[in-house]
Amino acid sequence: MTDAPNALGAYLRARRELITPESAGLTASGQRRVAGLRREEVALLAGISADYYLRLEQGRDRHPSVQVLESLARVLRLDEAAADYLLSLAAERPGRARRRPRRETVPAGIRKLLATLPLPAFAEGRYFDVLAVNPLATALSPLLVPGRNRLRDVFLDPAEQALYPGWETASRRLVAGFRQSVGADTGDPRLIELVGELSLASDRFRQLWARHDVQTREGAAVTLQHPQVGALTLNREKLAIGGTQGQLLVIYHPDAGTDAAEKLQLLASLSKTTFSYDAAGLTMT
Repeated sequence: MTDAPNALGAYLRARRELITPESAGLTASGQRRVAGLRREEVALLAGISADYYLRLEQGRDRHPSVQVLESLARVLRLDEAAADYLLSLAAERPGRARRRPRRETVPAGIRKLLATLPLPAFAEGRYFDVLAVNPLATALSPLLVPGRNRLRDVFLDPAEQALYPGWETASRRLVAGFRQSVGADTGDPRLIELVGELSLASDRFRQLWARHDVQTREGAAVTLQHPQVGALTLNREKLAIGGTQGQLLVIYHPDAGTDAAEKLQLLASLSKTTFSYDAAGLTMT
């Protein structure tokens, strides 16, 4: 069957267009009518025939060997997360009736943990829905409330965008993390609905989604420009929630003794959730 969405071919094409001949060790000559590498150049570098590579991009062969995929990952300069994603697109999946995804429910223990954490924290679903929060997280961003969606807010809400001085980088990472989260299930109704909505409403999202970037959902330092306490740099941890399908516990915490720790304490007092942070750790007050 070739009438289903050709996720593997779309991914190969998008990544091929991002690789320059020079970065692939080739000498560019003459006028090039395509962005990035030509199909025959990818095939040559990967050690496969040009006809076979064409079949992969066109969706006429959707299950190449692991060896072929690893060669393509090398040519396309994919990191580990992107290479794993490429392999998942070609994995054999049994056909089954498409069902609406079940509602994501946060485990009771995580809800109790959120209520006691003296740090901004929230539970995030597979589709980047906000599922549960504590008050300090909402003080950090008023849009961190259950029922909101992080993709919609970061791409469509100007106030949320203003929180991120490096919004261009933050939005790119967000989309790459979202693609890794939803994986190869391109026929997922919720995915189709959300991507369609954002592609129509945001040029930036549409451009980033077309790149097919993939990035593991993991912790990183993030700088926020908060309207009440000013700029603060926090560590953002993303911890997998056991017993769920892709839910993460997201926690923001400052380095001890920094100006960000003081600002977070001020924000906590403004939100009537106070704590102290020093070398000995965190304590509620």
